[in-house]
Amino acid sequence: MDFLKALILGAVEGFTEFLPVSSTGHLLLLGHFLGFESKGKTFEVLVQLGAILAILIVYAGKIISVARALPSSAQARRFVLNVLVAFLPAMVIGGLFGSKMKEMFFNPVVVCTTLIAGGLVLILIDDMPMTPRIHDVMDMPTPTAFKIGLAQCVAMIPGVSRSGATIVSSMLLGCDKRTGAEFSFFLAIPTMCGAFAYDLFKNYKYLEMRDIELIAVGFAAAFVSGLIVVRGFLGFVSKHGFLAFAWWRIIVGLLGMAGLFLIG
Repeated sequence: MDFLKALILGAVEGFTEFLPVSSTGHLLLLGHFLGFESKGKTFEVLVQLGAILAILIVYAGKIISVARALPSSAQARRFVLNVLVAFLPAMVIGGLFGSKMKEMFFNPVVVCTTLIAGGLVLILIDDMPMTPRIHDVMDMPTPTAFKIGLAQCVAMIPGVSRSGATIVSSMLLGCDKRTGAEFSFFLAIPTMCGAFAYDLFKNYKYLEMRDIELIAVGFAAAFVSGLIVVRGFLGFVSKHGFLAFAWWRIIVGLLGMAGLFLIG
């Protein structure tokens, strides 16, 4: 049964990682009701690497072209700098306070509350009239990237959503929806790889072979479902906005609250 639960949770991770609905929040909430608990909440962090592998495959062509252009293109160098600058706040705050934040916020009540609050924010943002100035991820100014990185740190509270925080902040800073979502994808690569490395370093000595096997199952499921979502999300957001995800968050948060009240 644990392997089935790991498969389900991994699929949910990959499916929700790049949507503005909070993958970690969904894993914590679903894991609570499935009776699945990992040592130090390590499973929830380590399976994210499966979703990152999906990003690397989908954007392999663009990543390779940027790497080849680095010696000759100022635009390519600025893009790489932007991703690193945006990653910096999460690296510092996660390194200093990551373990403490796990202790304080990784629980179902916090998840339900932030899911509902974040859904209301998405409804507000979706209706807000905006005039985007930035229509290509390669043209983003570095100060804008840094501010998006600061906003990403709020998503260390489960239920907030890393992709939601970065996409919403990028839109408020002048990006169109597609550019904000695409930059969020690229920013996920160092952010989640960093979280993976940090969590593995902190907890590897406590992991047993069964834990590793469960993580491997979740990793594979996250990769497959992440691959599906990444290919379709940009087009969906460009056409339909965030309203569907806002109501998804609110409904899941309310159902979670009801489940906690009725079941515990």
